[in-house]
Amino acid sequence: MSLFVAGLWRYPVKTLAGEAITEALLTETGIPGDRVVHVRGPEGVRTSRRHYQLLGLRGTLGDDGQPLVNGLPWRSAEALRLVRTAAGDDAELDAYDGVERFDILPLLVATDGAVAEFGRDIRRLRPNILIGGVDGMAERAWEGKELWIGDAVIGLDSLRGRCPMTTVDPDTITRDPEVLKDIGRRFGGKLALNAEVLRAGVVRVGDAVELRDAS
Repeated sequence: MSLFVAGLWRYPVKTLAGEAITEALLTETGIPGDRVVHVRGPEGVRTSRRHYQLLGLRGTLGDDGQPLVNGLPWRSAEALRLVRTAAGDDAELDAYDGVERFDILPLLVATDGAVAEFGRDIRRLRPNILIGGVDGMAERAWEGKELWIGDAVIGLDSLRGRCPMTTVDPDTITRDPEVLKDIGRRFGGKLALNAEVLRAGVVRVGDAVELRDAS
């Protein structure tokens, strides 16, 4: 396989829709600006697993590096109003940059072969990196391997168990429970790979990728 970086994404506000980017500096805590703000309720972090309308809002980074919600500063009353409409009147926005902000590891790596087999919009899977040039479901054998991209080295830990967020159409923001059932039937409930940064470096869309055994 001739592998390459086919796409990059970050999600400045956890559980909201994210933004496609063309390059990223990978650090030990993933992509800078990724999931640095989250939605909270009295019970703790609040996500689109239950409040799926949050996926109808888009988190981006402004020119000053601060997260935006639908283009509005995340600390603004207007941004909070949008979030509360989607997630309840007791929702709040809070900033946190510790590693605990990630569900599992700082990166999620998808492959174009598996996305093609999935047969639905890649945004349902919420990856940080899409690797192109992958044959079918080859990612199933990638656990424990490494991706070398320029100076950066990414460790592939484990296949990701998928959650109800995959059931939400990213354009219509409607749910189809059959999607998650289909992932369970055809893929054992798992698609894409949890990953960590073993060596920092800049990666760009189009960069060549080398798959190696763990060093």
